[in-house]
Amino acid sequence: MTNTVITATIAGVVEGITEFLPVSSTGHLLLVEKLMGQQLSDLFNIVIQSGAVLAVLPLFRARLSQFIFQWREKATQLYMAQIALAFIITGIGGFLLKKGGLKLPETEFPIAMALLVGGVGFVAIELWLKGKTQLGEVTWKVAVAVGVAQLVAAVFPGTSRSGASILFALLLGLGRPAATEFSFLVGIPTMLAAGGYEILHRLQHAVPGAPPENWTMVAIGFVVSAVVSFIVVKWLLRYVQTHTFTAFGWYRIAVAALIFGLLATGQH
Repeated sequence: MTNTVITATIAGVVEGITEFLPVSSTGHLLLVEKLMGQQLSDLFNIVIQSGAVLAVLPLFRARLSQFIFQWREKATQLYMAQIALAFIITGIGGFLLKKGGLKLPETEFPIAMALLVGGVGFVAIELWLKGKTQLGEVTWKVAVAVGVAQLVAAVFPGTSRSGASILFALLLGLGRPAATEFSFLVGIPTMLAAGGYEILHRLQHAVPGAPPENWTMVAIGFVVSAVVSFIVVKWLLRYVQTHTFTAFGWYRIAVAALIFGLLATGQH
């Protein structure tokens, strides 16, 4: 029981920290599995991800209130339509990829490569953005790019949904605060829909002979990831007002180097 609580708590903390930060929760949960010596179930990972997503909804209460009470205003309708477009692109693309038999890599190397490429991308783009004027409003081009970015992240684990979305938006000139908020607002329904589908699918199609799910571990991970995610996203939304994403880029590069190091020493 003690090991269950410790593992679930550590995994929940890691998920809560990394789900919305542009550093890849997949890559970090992989490290947790390796360092703890315990395989986390797919259902556990999906549930704690949903906890992290649900927890941040109160942080966007101003936007949610706008969508509910000011939906007749053109600016609100435009923003909602842009979120819907990005969501539809992600949803249709994800459905087609799944129907096409997309099989995600189960090895550490491609995850480390995605972390590395994304890290270099953030460092390079922030250097390129120096001195350039950034947009404060989301455009239709940005909405399409964010939808495509989430598909890229789905195909290449380790990319990070938020990381890819923010990166694409920055490339198109959107300012950091606006890019971060739009990325999160598109990611919330996307991840909840995907998570809900996967949870129902796995509960209805249990693998014969598979060990029973440890629901105590799932519940602990869910609560911990939710609490930590709320704190981290609240911090990040303030951070991007005055800082660049360069530090996250270098951090991704460091995590990629750590995974490569584990692979080189045979710890995989």
